[in-house]
Amino acid sequence: MGTRRNFVGTTLLAGLGLGLTEVAGSPLFSMMGKGKRVGIIGLDTSHAPAFTKMLNADEPNPDLMGYRVVAAYPWGSKDIESSRDRIPKFTEEVAAMGVHIAKSIDEVMDQVDVVLLETHDGNLRLKQAKKILKYGKPVFMDTPFAASMADIKAIVELSEKYGTPIFSTSSLRYTDKATEIAEGKVVGKVMGANTYGPANTEPSHPDLFWYGIHGVELLYTLMGTGCVAVSCISSDATEVVTGVWKDGRLGTFRGERQRDIGFGGMALGESGNALIGEYKGYAPLLVKIIAFFETGIAPVSLRETMEIYAFMQAAHDSKRLGGKQIPLERVY
Repeated sequence: MGTRRNFVGTTLLAGLGLGLTEVAGSPLFSMMGKGKRVGIIGLDTSHAPAFTKMLNADEPNPDLMGYRVVAAYPWGSKDIESSRDRIPKFTEEVAAMGVHIAKSIDEVMDQVDVVLLETHDGNLRLKQAKKILKYGKPVFMDTPFAASMADIKAIVELSEKYGTPIFSTSSLRYTDKATEIAEGKVVGKVMGANTYGPANTEPSHPDLFWYGIHGVELLYTLMGTGCVAVSCISSDATEVVTGVWKDGRLGTFRGERQRDIGFGGMALGESGNALIGEYKGYAPLLVKIIAFFETGIAPVSLRETMEIYAFMQAAHDSKRLGGKQIPLERVY
């Protein structure tokens, strides 16, 4: 057990940034990762038709570099009703945009250069990753990355094993002004931050994995990595999650389950405070995804992505222990 923990802490968190940079320059990536044909796995989320509409437009954004969705495998969740029942509608929409509807994941993989893994049920992600990552073709893994820390670690290990670049983030990372604030261009160094957003839950996932990920990703955009402990205070309608960073800074996410409060927050900086700007939708994220497909280099490291999910798992555990502070090391 101790050896396993050391491997996860050292290889998956400290070493992945270098390892995946090397992946981008591997012969396999050079051979297979520079085309323009996009495949989608999972048509149980609105992200799939939204991305297809932008990529397959008659006059697409030049920043999308000519990438087009050519094939899709529709099946995501068969267990989560809210996802399962959308598949027929989204399949019809995507097919109408000139996309071949495949009968298997392998059929998609044989026809494409890069992949959007859109299945909304995180419980399926590891099973799908085992089929997808062996092809060595760059994969954007939409949220949630998976439904458990164990599956997340296993997927990261597979990406290293096959030399396959992977990238995951929420579109909230590219909310107006968030990146500029994080870079110190607005209020200097960020000394703390508070974000808020919807936090609807799905019983088969740790609480924040399902929808709270978006507001937590926004928090991490502002604060960066380095959280060491998390506590969560909750009621039926609301939960407030506080992270303590190793340099003493505090970051807080407020999740709401019964009110439509949108997304937002404030950064507290050395030279003042700043409200986060307007959410710009999926377009800024898609531009980043295409840049990743071109280079194989993720704009958000897997080390940061894993810490975000560890933060949410710790919040889940804290909530069930009456608000007790949970060290992230225990989650890993």
